[in-house]
Amino acid sequence: MPRIKNVIVTPLAFRDPPLLNAGGLHEPWALRSVIEMVLDDGTIGLSETYGDDPTVNLLTECGHALAGIDVFDINAMQARVRETLARLSPPTTDGSPRTALVTMLPRVFGALEVAAFDAMGHVVKRPVYDLLGGACRRDVPFSAYLFYKFAGHKDFDDGWNDPWGNVQTPEEMVREAREMTDRYGFGSLKLKAGVFDPALEVETSKALHAAFPHMPLRIDPNAAWTVETTLKLLPQLEGILEYLEDPTPTISGMAAVQNKTKLPLATNMCTVAFEHMPETIAKGAVKVILADHHFWGGLRATVELAAMCRTWDIGLSMHSNSHLGISLTAMAHLAAATPNLSYACDTHYPWANDDVIEGGLIQFHNGCVRVEDKPGFGLTLDRAALARMHENWKRCGLRKRDDITEMRKYWPDWNPKRPRW
Repeated sequence: MPRIKNVIVTPLAFRDPPLLNAGGLHEPWALRSVIEMVLDDGTIGLSETYGDDPTVNLLTECGHALAGIDVFDINAMQARVRETLARLSPPTTDGSPRTALVTMLPRVFGALEVAAFDAMGHVVKRPVYDLLGGACRRDVPFSAYLFYKFAGHKDFDDGWNDPWGNVQTPEEMVREAREMTDRYGFGSLKLKAGVFDPALEVETSKALHAAFPHMPLRIDPNAAWTVETTLKLLPQLEGILEYLEDPTPTISGMAAVQNKTKLPLATNMCTVAFEHMPETIAKGAVKVILADHHFWGGLRATVELAAMCRTWDIGLSMHSNSHLGISLTAMAHLAAATPNLSYACDTHYPWANDDVIEGGLIQFHNGCVRVEDKPGFGLTLDRAALARMHENWKRCGLRKRDDITEMRKYWPDWNPKRPRW
């Protein structure tokens, strides 16, 4: 079987609108990295993940360490990544686990494992969803991801026009939702909350429900509300939401709310690793987990998470961050092979206006991404686009995401403390 020859990591930057969230404001550029796993027979497997400097540096080091490993030997890959991160992590004085090993192993290994699955698919000429057990669905549903936003980035103008405009009122949010659903055919809505006073965000939720009464609706305050505030708001939300995502911090905080309502709570904040599952289950903290192969440890790990959710009768969806088409396609193949996908997945993809794959932006049909019957993910890099977006990265000067500093350009007294209401 082909062995890994080398791994190439290319950091990228692409334009990001001024999207508001509980942590602050998206900067003018979103950072990602593209991973190319090159096998000794010339096969290339693709992956995409975060683009901050620590992630890029560790991916590069761990990628070099994989040279010579059989691309099908995922366990050997994981062991090699673990060894490399342990070597790179500074020792601790109190005997606690090394930071990079604990926090970065799932993130770094997961990104490399995705590239390996794409390469494997090309070797055996089967789509990745077949390597994960076969497609339960070929059309994977996604939800319209709605954000409050500013009309444009302050003190920044490179000629790019943000077509979505200012969105800070319920009426403007309904307009955004209508434009997004008309353009992409989404059949459900997700509102990123935790930005304004909860009363305004509840009013926005009611306006969306009134405008789209037959569409499932969810909101995500990103842990900006206290338990007490959440409990006070529940009577206004229980009849209009399909689930409420991360209203308040911690597993215990979520449990205190979930045990007082039949409205499902969902999370991608308090339960984000396998070691969090026992407490989550014991306390009945959530009824939906939003998986994300980028930080749960890759495709196989997310399949394991789905099995745990099925066993404990916990619903399953997928979380998203600012991303490009390789991540979207990996999500779609994983979702296609997941029998118990309970809800439409999240995606930031409609907010992107550029991509690194041949053919340009991936198209949604009736709110779905169709997984193709092609080897691997069925994607080919657009080398010119890759070079252009790498130049963006070199010129933009950003090396980590900093929503707080960007927000303070508009609201100088912005306090990112959570919960804040």
